[in-house]
Amino acid sequence: MKVAFVYDRVNKWGGAERVLLALHAIWPDAPLYTAVYDPVRAPWASVFTVRPSWMQSVPFARSHHEFFPWLTPFAFEMFTFDPYDVVISVTSAEAKTVITKPETLHICYCLTPTRYLWSGQETYRKYPGMGRGNLLSRHVLAALTPRLRKWDLVAASRPDYYIAISERVRQRIQTYYGRRSEAVIYPPVDTALFGQAAVHSRSMPYFLLVSRLVGYKRIDLVIDACTAFRLPLVVIGRGMAERELRRRAGPTVSFVTSYLTDQELAGYYGGCQALIAAGEEDFGLTVLEAGAMGKPVIVCRTSGAAELVSEGSTGVFYSHGSGKSIREILRHFDARRFDTVQCKRNARVSEIGRFSRTMRETVERLLLRYTSL
Repeated sequence: MKVAFVYDRVNKWGGAERVLLALHAIWPDAPLYTAVYDPVRAPWASVFTVRPSWMQSVPFARSHHEFFPWLTPFAFEMFTFDPYDVVISVTSAEAKTVITKPETLHICYCLTPTRYLWSGQETYRKYPGMGRGNLLSRHVLAALTPRLRKWDLVAASRPDYYIAISERVRQRIQTYYGRRSEAVIYPPVDTALFGQAAVHSRSMPYFLLVSRLVGYKRIDLVIDACTAFRLPLVVIGRGMAERELRRRAGPTVSFVTSYLTDQELAGYYGGCQALIAAGEEDFGLTVLEAGAMGKPVIVCRTSGAAELVSEGSTGVFYSHGSGKSIREILRHFDARRFDTVQCKRNARVSEIGRFSRTMRETVERLLLRYTSL
């Protein structure tokens, strides 16, 4: 079975990139097609044969892809996948736009329907995360959204089958695209690694937030709450909103923006009293990573990861976009109330071995169905 992967852009590190590495472990010979590739910002991708589109030569496209939403679909349409039996697009945006011949099966592992056009449209419009370019970005996005939605619906019709990363994303795929998901397969977490790492020690018990620093995740609400109550908070991540977040952070908030190994990251999980998962995530792999270290989570009630959290036992829920809700939780939070053993048990639902077996079996089953039509 000849397999190819397609991903929106290879220029960062996060949960989706962990998914790609897990897929690479299943099909190590599969190349990775993408709109743009920045090997400096994405050293994890060196294990792949990466094939970027013609957008690679467009000025600023590798570092500021968000400026080119109208170009990216055309870039993916130019790829040819004739030699492959299966194309697996991993996407929250344009990668599903690829065109395959009838002989090639296209499976979309959907991270979410294009967020800035559908479920997150209003949040992106309010918090585009462009710094000084926010005002212009709001107007441009408002003007382009109707046409981009039409293109996105055309692209959404191209995959032969969908697999969702959570039940919440399954519902969105049905609502926005009118498509049925063949399965829900939660993204993988290396429970063995995160369960054995050395704990990062600090003089004061701290809360932890691990995320890309972008506006729509509403990290500002968490920083404001911890600043108001003088609670230690460690923020791990990088992104366009970093300067603004640092500006509003009080002395109890610290940032870790350097590259961390998995062992170092796991150490921060192990040393925290709880992970605060920022915003309404489509899934939220950090929730399971914290769980693998036996830590409870404070998570948005409408996030995909909330499907795996037992309120009062492994975590607690806050209301989306509500700083008041976050503050009330932090005011009364007591890590001793939560079940360390159950936190670890929950993380096993998506351990990397289970993900690999389920994904391989699902792809082979769908290929067999497709070729028998």
